[in-house]
Amino acid sequence: MNNKFQGFPPRPEVTPLPNIFFSEVSPLISSMAEYKVVMQVFYLLSRRKGYPRFVTCIELLNDPVIIRGLAQTEGRFEDVLKQSLDVAVNDGILLHVPVESGGKADEAYFINNRSERETIEKILAGTLTIPEATIRKSAAPAAVQQSDIYSLYEQNIGMLTPIIAEELQEAEQHYPAEWIQDAFREAVRANVRNWKYISSILKRWEREGKKDGKYVGDSKKQRDPDKYLHQKYGHMVQR
Repeated sequence: MNNKFQGFPPRPEVTPLPNIFFSEVSPLISSMAEYKVVMQVFYLLSRRKGYPRFVTCIELLNDPVIIRGLAQTEGRFEDVLKQSLDVAVNDGILLHVPVESGGKADEAYFINNRSERETIEKILAGTLTIPEATIRKSAAPAAVQQSDIYSLYEQNIGMLTPIIAEELQEAEQHYPAEWIQDAFREAVRANVRNWKYISSILKRWEREGKKDGKYVGDSKKQRDPDKYLHQKYGHMVQR
């Protein structure tokens, strides 16, 4: 069987991509799986009609292009896809809203731009509905309640990766627990659910001071670096 591409036809259909995708987004993408998933999301959304425009995880799980594109990737197809989506959200390329459709938990994914951020704000505020789906309760800011930074991440952003786990551990050792919870809460309210945004909030508070006027230098806590080694996330954390 010849799998070699036979060339583009005359006047093919075109999927629009902003120039910034090649200059700023592409260098952020760390794996071929994430690249394939992101490109397919852009393709599907470019052909989506109606409003709001989004693509769901269940839809991607059944997409033949995604299935074929990730066929040679190590790991279970479902896990690879979900991890690729989580990383794309964490990179700030995509936005997501936890939804429920037909009694099943799902995720609705949007391109991260100003228009879609405003759309998501309307969805979370209840002034705009998603066809045949409802917002899962975990999408509400009140869900940010636990002090465990890993639980906060998984409940409000997505699947942990070893790199993110290390960054979370460093943040927990550096910032007060209440700062971390407040930063997650602010990110959820703004619906910018990625660690880079949360980390930037913490760095700004450290630099400029939080609303209560206290700087992190006044209240740093030395935490046990071995805290997670024998727990659920031990395999992700280095000594």
